[in-house]
Amino acid sequence: MTTLAGRASPAPRPADPFLPRPFVVRDHRQDTRDTYTLVLEPVDEAPLEFAAGQFTMMHAFGVGEAPISISGDPARSDRLEHTIRNVGAVTRALVHAAPGTELGIRGPFGTGWEVSSGSGGDVVFVAGGIGLAPLRPAILEVCAARARYGRVLLLYGARTPEDILYGDDLRRWAQDHDIDVQVTVDNGQHAWRGRVGLVTQLITRGGFDAANTLALVCGPEVMMRYAAMALADRGVPPSRLRLSMERNMKCGVGLCGHCQLREHFLCVDGPVLTYAVLEPLMSRAEL
Repeated sequence: MTTLAGRASPAPRPADPFLPRPFVVRDHRQDTRDTYTLVLEPVDEAPLEFAAGQFTMMHAFGVGEAPISISGDPARSDRLEHTIRNVGAVTRALVHAAPGTELGIRGPFGTGWEVSSGSGGDVVFVAGGIGLAPLRPAILEVCAARARYGRVLLLYGARTPEDILYGDDLRRWAQDHDIDVQVTVDNGQHAWRGRVGLVTQLITRGGFDAANTLALVCGPEVMMRYAAMALADRGVPPSRLRLSMERNMKCGVGLCGHCQLREHFLCVDGPVLTYAVLEPLMSRAEL
């Protein structure tokens, strides 16, 4: 379901959205020097359905909770995957959760990417840094129904070659699913033979039918602002250009106001919003 503001309606919530549901860590891997992926399964074995683009509040017992985007496959309701960057006390506790550790999960919360709305046209993913993690479920959704889409591009920018996420996935998406994967880094080392520069530079050179393109963007807010401008300049309609505006979510249900962006509560109205909604807001520095 889509609202008049051009964003997906939030999924139905459990009776008590403030009650964490116990999940156990089944797998734990280190992706980069400060980024880890956890695979979790529900202790009660009941499925947890989610849409690509949604997030959960992950609770480390005795420490606190933090909003983390779901990075797993929406077709796998029996497990959750979260890619987490170690940036504070809560995320430090989460990334150090070894297999067998029990964590609390609230959610899923927020709106999704609604990838299926791009069926019949081209799809462009633009990711910056760990912003590839929230886009991964949408990419997996496209891969599962690849014949429904035209040209698919993934334009990904990282700080250094060592910060590139999901290297195996990137190769598999390109080789097995006909996705044009283009990677660039801000700072390339001597052994790096790939592109160096801003991810926005890839947009100007990317070959896609802009008027018939669904563009999904996630990364640092300044990167998203310039990427959205570049995509709009190429002719992507603002209503088909979506950004994930994750901020400091606390409650997940639009009560605390921590994630307020003028009239929008991003945990409910977002995190995925169209550029038609966001364009006048992103140019206001005080917001």
